Amino acid sequence: MKILMVCLGNICRSPLAEGILREKVKDLNVETDSAGTSAYHVDEAPDTRSIQIGRKHNINISDLRGRQFVVEDFDHFDLIYVMDQNNYHKVILMARNEEDKSKVRYILNEIEPKSNAEVPDPYYGGDNGFENVYKMLDAATDKIVEKIKNGQL
Repeated sequence: MKILMVCLGNICRSPLAEGILREKVKDLNVETDSAGTSAYHVDEAPDTRSIQIGRKHNINISDLRGRQFVVEDFDHFDLIYVMDQNNYHKVILMARNEEDKSKVRYILNEIEPKSNAEVPDPYYGGDNGFENVYKMLDAATDKIVEKIKNGQL
């Protein structure tokens, strides 16, 4: 199983989601990665606040580096989780066919099915925003892991 997390710049939400999931699946046969729909932060480390909130929860994401989502990601990944509607639409526009589109999901639909709820971008929301995002992603990745273990993904 190969899972990609996607947000706008790949420095706040998606690297945190990747790090949380990576920690939870380290004993399973699951590959994780993250990307952004923009090229704003290619090769940059995650936002220091994302790194700090990860460390607070014993997750190290300081080794991750930003990259931009590319069409070839559809070939490499089984599932592509997006953080919000804007990212969803940008990824879907790059899809070549229905198979590509079927891989793209809102991450919070794992805890609120069919809601298409968005993980808010914490970049301008202060430090508390990062903690709130962590809690959302932690709950969603719990569901993802549960589904992997039960053969539902």
